[in-house]
Amino acid sequence: MLVNDDLINFRLILEAGVADLEHGVTQRDGIAVEPTPDAVDEVQRASERALAISNIDRKSKQLQNARAALRRIHDGTFGMCEECDEQISRKRLSAIPWASLCVVCQEARDRRDNALASKAADQRYAA
Repeated sequence: MLVNDDLINFRLILEAGVADLEHGVTQRDGIAVEPTPDAVDEVQRASERALAISNIDRKSKQLQNARAALRRIHDGTFGMCEECDEQISRKRLSAIPWASLCVVCQEARDRRDNALASKAADQRYAA
């Protein structure tokens, strides 16, 4: 069970993470399209843009998750698994403070998501 000091520490960690992520999400210099006469440079820049967009997307999702975790602290539900209502381990929260699922439920969700993605890929290739 998390005590008040734990919640304060997690809140501080999450608030710092939100501030950092908000700054990172607004950094969009890497996605600017700049024409170049060299085809190799164009391919390189397209690859760099794709990576920058992927990083912005990942940071945006982390920002949403961190804000949701702060809301759970405020609501008194932080540290409880949203699937099974069991306590999320302190070790997991220390590693991933925005975790909303316990390890067992997260693994089950990951398996479901992977199965759906695999099925969708199979359907695309069959068409």
